[in-house]
Formats: sequence, structure tokens, C-alpha cells
Amino acid sequence: MEDSTQVWSSLADAWQRHWGDVATPAHERLLRATGVTRGVRVLDVGCGTGELLALAATTGATVTGIDPAPGMVEHARRHAHEVSVAGADELPWPDDSFDVALSVNALQLTDDPVEALREVARVVRPGGLVGLATWAEAAHNDLDAIERALARTFDDGEPHDDPDHRREGGLASWLTQAGLQVVDEGLESWHWNPDDLVSAVLLGEDATTIDERRALVLEVAAPFRAGHGHRLAIAFRWAVARVSVD
Repeated sequence: MEDSTQVWSSLADAWQRHWGDVATPAHERLLRATGVTRGVRVLDVGCGTGELLALAATTGATVTGIDPAPGMVEHARRHAHEVSVAGADELPWPDDSFDVALSVNALQLTDDPVEALREVARVVRPGGLVGLATWAEAAHNDLDAIERALARTFDDGEPHDDPDHRREGGLASWLTQAGLQVVDEGLESWHWNPDDLVSAVLLGEDATTIDERRALVLEVAAPFRAGHGHRLAIAFRWAVARVSVD
């Protein structure tokens, strides 16, 4: 059975095409909240196909990324030269290497997000900032209605409740447990107009599965129709914390 890094590598092209720019408003919010400008040394942990790196680079910041999936890193290197294959639990830099570290929709995939954050904080200078963002609760995201319908119909059960990190204060709790001082947090909301909603929602599924589930996706998404496409509400929780100067 393929491990997760192999799966994400195999999906990198499709991920970039369907999902690469979905979180752009959250990226912009984190860059503002952490004051990223020219000369700031920025690390993106779990950089995926590199969209946050590209946006940070437009400020004149010095950008570096890591991702455990080689296929994702290959894409990200089109936006930044300094991108490495690595996980958040063991970063290949000495202490105090960065001014700001960011991670969007990634640390929940680690074995222990709090321990991962401690490692992230290690490579950030004292007084530097760590910023996180991830999907907010289902109530703020139209996509969840589609995903929950798929789970009920094809996975033979009710989907789980929102995990704590998607709830208000969840990311701040991780940061606090990791020994950081939370300085700001919030909810960023916008709308997404996907080019191909079915392919995006069913990313990674084979052709047979896509054909089987297409009708349900379109049925549940009917309230979100807009012209010839769809318009879905999207929201991310975000939080920023400072590394201790002690």
C-alpha cells in the first residue's frame, strides 16, 4: 500500500490545478499578520505546490519551503529555489534560521502537531513569529456539505464532528501547548468558483469512482450553482504566535 507521501506526490499535478489557489486569501492574511516584507526570512512548512512561497516572494522576502512529498516539492521549486523534501518533525536547519515560519493546512497531518510546532519554533529566532491556518468548521464551508453527503452514502456512516483544530481557538491551543505566545487569531472567509467541482472534490479517485459519485456531488452542490459553475463559501481559521525571547 502506498504511503501518504507517495499518494501526495502522485496527486501533485492535479492538486495544483484544482486546489493550488484555493487558500490564497488565507495566505495573504498570514503574510499581513506576520509582517512579511523585504528581507524577512520565511519558512513554509508543508508548502505543497508552492503557492504561499510564490506570494511571499513578491514581498521581497527570502523564502524557503519543505514538504514530505517529492512530487509537491518538484512543483514548489518553480516558485522558490530553496525547497527541500522533509517533514515538520525534523527540520534540516540550525536554531534561529528564520524570522517567520508559516504552515497552512498541513500540521494536522503530522503524528503530533504540538511536537511539530516545537520543532518549527526551534528554527525561528527569538521574538520571531509562527503562523498557522487551516479549514474552519463545517458550518463555514460549503464543501463540507458535499463531503458529508459522500461519506453518508458511500462510507456507510455519519461523518465525524469537526476536529478541534478547525474550531475557534483550536490553532491557538496548539501554539500555546508548544510554548508560544499567541498574538492574533481570526477567521478569514471568501468564495471559491471552481473550474471543475467534481474533479476537485473527487481528487485522486479512479474514473469508475468518479462516474459513480458525480451525480451525488452535483445534486448536493445544486444550491451553490452560479451561472455555468459553482460558488462556494470558504473559510479558514488562522493564528499567529511569538517565539519566546527567554
